[in-house]
Amino acid sequence: MPLTVAVQMDPIERINITGDSTFALLLEAQARGHHLSYYTPDRLSMRDGVVTAPVQSLRVQDVKGDHCALGEPERRDVGRFDVVLLRQDPPFDLAYITSTHLLERIHPRTLVVNDPAQVRNAPEKIFVTQFPDLMPATLITRDRDEIEAFRAEHGDVVMKPLYGNGGAAVFKVSVKDPNFGSLFDMFAATFREPWVVQRFLPKVVDGDKRIILVDGEPLGAVNRVPAPNDIRSNMVRGGAAETTQLSDREREICSRIGPFLKQMGLLFVGIDVIDGNLTEINVTSPTGVRAIKRLGGPDLAVSIWECIEDKLGRR
Repeated sequence: MPLTVAVQMDPIERINITGDSTFALLLEAQARGHHLSYYTPDRLSMRDGVVTAPVQSLRVQDVKGDHCALGEPERRDVGRFDVVLLRQDPPFDLAYITSTHLLERIHPRTLVVNDPAQVRNAPEKIFVTQFPDLMPATLITRDRDEIEAFRAEHGDVVMKPLYGNGGAAVFKVSVKDPNFGSLFDMFAATFREPWVVQRFLPKVVDGDKRIILVDGEPLGAVNRVPAPNDIRSNMVRGGAAETTQLSDREREICSRIGPFLKQMGLLFVGIDVIDGNLTEINVTSPTGVRAIKRLGGPDLAVSIWECIEDKLGRR
């Protein structure tokens, strides 16, 4: 039977459909006969415990510049949908956290993907630290003495915001870097939270592998190679996507974390691995689905919807 599906996402008219995983999910849902509706997270409301939004009916097509058609807004009880896709991009700030509190009121009566409470409890650069033996040496702090001691021990490091995304404000700091003091001052003035300091992995030049897990199982991957003179492999920062296979070490990583993801209701997750080191577990709005398919890999949007339909069918 067709499902009623609402997607909570950033403004759909602004997305780049070439690489947008949310768009891939919408195309597949529509192809399966499901009824799509759309709203942005800033329009969520809760009155007397009922969560509503002015949703718009949605049709999508894989045509640049003409990829979506929206109906007139109609305020509806979001808890009346069968499925809500929680797909707005970070930053993972108080606005994001608030939306998870509101969606928690309707889940699991309405299946929210991913589980909003677990999204809130699994910030991507903190959740990953539950598996320290799979990671490069990592420090979370804003204390300069701690950073100096970490650099003295590990040499070159990478500094990045704890709640950043898309490779923004990611810096390599050399062991004797004259810019470190200014960089520290800039981070301290810009971010109230601690930030992440990790041992630099030189083999990042060979790629940062994005592995997609669906209900805890690794089903596809893409290797993202940084542009020349950059350490950031994010495709929005100029990284190039390449075909890849999982190594034994990467399968070990997936087998370790997969059961936790499944138990937590994190159905669609993207992990990042550099030279056999787990660096992030992305649960808010993972990407990579379209790149994997474009390079000849599986259509993971199909696998995700099969999983969603199976979970609803079991109920």
